Amino acid sequence: MITREQCAALDAADPLAHCRARFNLPADTIYLDGNSLGAMPANVPARMKTALEDEWAHGLIRSWNDADWYPAPQRTGNKIAKLIGAGPGEVIVADSTSVNLFKVLVAATRMRAERRVILAERTNFPTDVYIASSVAQMTGCELRCVDPEEVMSSIDDSVAVVSLTHVNYKSGKRYDMEAVTRKAHEAGALIVWDLCHSAGAMPVHLNGCEADFAVGCGYKYLNGGPGAPAYVFVAKRHLADLNQPLTGWHGHAKPFEFTHDYAPHAGIDRMLTGTAPQLGVIALEAALEAFEGVDLEVLRAKSVALGNLMIELADQHLAGLGCTLASPRDAGQRGSQVSLAHAEGYAVMQALIARKVIGDFRAPDILRFGFAPLYVRYADIWDTVSALKDILETCAWDNEAFHARKSVT
Repeated sequence: MITREQCAALDAADPLAHCRARFNLPADTIYLDGNSLGAMPANVPARMKTALEDEWAHGLIRSWNDADWYPAPQRTGNKIAKLIGAGPGEVIVADSTSVNLFKVLVAATRMRAERRVILAERTNFPTDVYIASSVAQMTGCELRCVDPEEVMSSIDDSVAVVSLTHVNYKSGKRYDMEAVTRKAHEAGALIVWDLCHSAGAMPVHLNGCEADFAVGCGYKYLNGGPGAPAYVFVAKRHLADLNQPLTGWHGHAKPFEFTHDYAPHAGIDRMLTGTAPQLGVIALEAALEAFEGVDLEVLRAKSVALGNLMIELADQHLAGLGCTLASPRDAGQRGSQVSLAHAEGYAVMQALIARKVIGDFRAPDILRFGFAPLYVRYADIWDTVSALKDILETCAWDNEAFHARKSVT
C-alpha cells in the first residue's frame, strides 16, 4: 500500500518542486482543475498593476507604442511556440479557440477545394464539432464524425481536412499525433490539432510531425486567466498561400495605411482579425514566465507519475465504491488528467470541492482531475483519494446542496 509519507518523499525529490512557488495558490486547497482554469502565476498581479495604473491610466493610447503593446500577440505567440514544437513566426495569440478553429478549417478546405469531407470525431469537445459543422455548411462540405478508434481507417482521398483534439477533454485519451498526421498526409489531407488539453502539460511536436495547423486556449495549462485569449499555429510552409476568412484590419499587410482593399500580411499576422484584448494578452504573456527553465520532458515525466499514482491509489482505496476508471490506464495513451466515472459524479465532486479538493465534473458521470505538473504535488493526489474514499464510504455526497446543479460544472 502506498503511504502518504512515500508521496511526501516524492515531493521532496521532485525536480519541479520549486515551480510551485511561481503560483499564487491557497494553502488550504488542493487544486486539480488546471485543465479547466490554470492557477494564477504569482507574477501576474504586479504585471497587471503596471498595465492598468501606468500603461493604461497614464500612458493612455501612447502605450501601444511606448509600452510595446502592439507586438504582444506576436511575442506571446513565440513563447507558446516553444511549448508546442513550433518555430518563430508560426504562432500568434488571437481571439478564442473556436474563432481560430473556424479560421483554419475554412482556410484548409480552401486549400483542398477538390475534396468535400471534414473528418472529426464524435467524442470531441462540442465546440470543435459545432464549428466544424458550421464550416461544412458554409463551404459545401460534409462533416463526417467517427468514433476515435475509426479515425485512422476513415482517412481517405475524399478527406480535405482532419480535425482532432490531441487529448480528449473528458477521458484524457490522447492521439498519436505523429501517426495520425502522417496518415492524413499520405491521403493528401491537411490536419488541424486542438491543443487545449496538452499544451503546457506535456511536450508537443508540431513541426516534428509536420502538422499543418493547430489551435489552443490560453487559460488551461498555460495559466493565462479566465477567458484568456487563444492562439493559432500555421506551419510556415502554408503561410504564403493561406486564405483565412476573417479578414480584419490587423491581418492586413499595412493596417495603418487604411487602404480600401484587403491585402494579407505575409506572415502569421494574417491570422489576426481585430484589435487584441490587450489586458488578456499581457496577463498571458506574463503567465508564461512560469515555464522558464522548465524541461518539457521532465514536466511530462511528472505528469505521468502523478497520473499513475492517482490510478494506483484509486485501485487500492476505491474498489467497490462505485468508481471506475474512465481514462486510459496506459500512460502513453493518456494526457495529464485522470477521469473517474461514478453514477452520482456531480454530487460527489461537489462534496470534494466542499472539502477544498477541486476537480470538476463532465456529464453524464465523469469526475475529472487534471495534473498541472508545475504546482500539483504527489501528496495532493494521496489526500484527494483519501477524501474521495471517505465521501463515498459515508455517502457524504448525498446532500441536497451537493445535488443542486450550478451554472458551471
